[in-house]
Amino acid sequence: MSGPVLSPARRHTVAVLAFDGMAPFELGVVVEVFGLPRPELGVPWYDLRVCSADPGPMRAVGGFTMTAGHGLDTFAAADTAIVVAVPDVHGDVPPAIVAALRAARARGARIVSICSGAFALAAAGLLDGRAATTHWRHADLLRRRHPKVRVTPDVLYVDGDDVLTGAGSAAGIDLCLHLVRKDHGARIANAVARRLVVPPHRDGGQAQFVEAPVRPRPGDDDAVGRSMAWALARLAEPVTVAAMAREARLSHRTFVRHFARETGTSPLRWVIAQRVMAALPLLEDGTLPVEAVGAAVGFESPATFRHHFARAMRTSPSAYRRTFRADGTRRGPDRAAQP
Repeated sequence: MSGPVLSPARRHTVAVLAFDGMAPFELGVVVEVFGLPRPELGVPWYDLRVCSADPGPMRAVGGFTMTAGHGLDTFAAADTAIVVAVPDVHGDVPPAIVAALRAARARGARIVSICSGAFALAAAGLLDGRAATTHWRHADLLRRRHPKVRVTPDVLYVDGDDVLTGAGSAAGIDLCLHLVRKDHGARIANAVARRLVVPPHRDGGQAQFVEAPVRPRPGDDDAVGRSMAWALARLAEPVTVAAMAREARLSHRTFVRHFARETGTSPLRWVIAQRVMAALPLLEDGTLPVEAVGAAVGFESPATFRHHFARAMRTSPSAYRRTFRADGTRRGPDRAAQP
């Protein structure tokens, strides 16, 4: 779980690139997460800067205009540089933007894309040899245009430590919250999620396309939702797919199929993800030994806990505990290490 780390001495700068003719949703997500002051959280919040390649008003989808306060020099100098889209997935990325991305990466900045922004990162060569994602509609095109990129088309986001890519639209919320969690810990990320009125965590490996994402109306039989609530109340206990299927009053095969259709993941993977997320605040609190934390959230052995935690968080439970103080701030220097 590497990347830029924060200290009270300075604010971490986040730069996001805007352009003429863009749809505003993904840009709005970045502004909402990183741009709003959050003094109530008690941690040094981000310094957001909206940048553009050209000065002057830019048209946005929906019939309004906006003007960015910064240029590409600010974008290249940021601690985290985010590209939320490109004007045309079939066209060439402007050389000035390619140069700014390469300059930011050479400085050790964290580089992030959302939706079609992955095409800009790929044009700059920042995704060569890496796993990356984009909106599922553009995945085949990204693979054809940039064959050196290992396109992963059916996930919400891919965390490559220093280069992260997210799928389209609402998956940008998941990726931005993931960045906050990397920088400030689970408690702060969960607080931001509550203010956004969204779930605090969706596994990055969850499928982008969910066949039936809308829950049944009150009074309808929500078999999958009932099984999820049952499992969440018993994370410290053995929770099997068979037991969840019984709670849903479905056959094992039917339950697994319905669960994947409604959540984009498997029941077992979902339970593991919930256990890892439940472990984060316990590790940050520092009261329980690491081995006890794993047992408290239902992992059958310390080795199993370490394995699943490392796979999900890209670090060990002990390293995560050392990194985050109990107040959720992250230890370490201000800048990202050079790659």
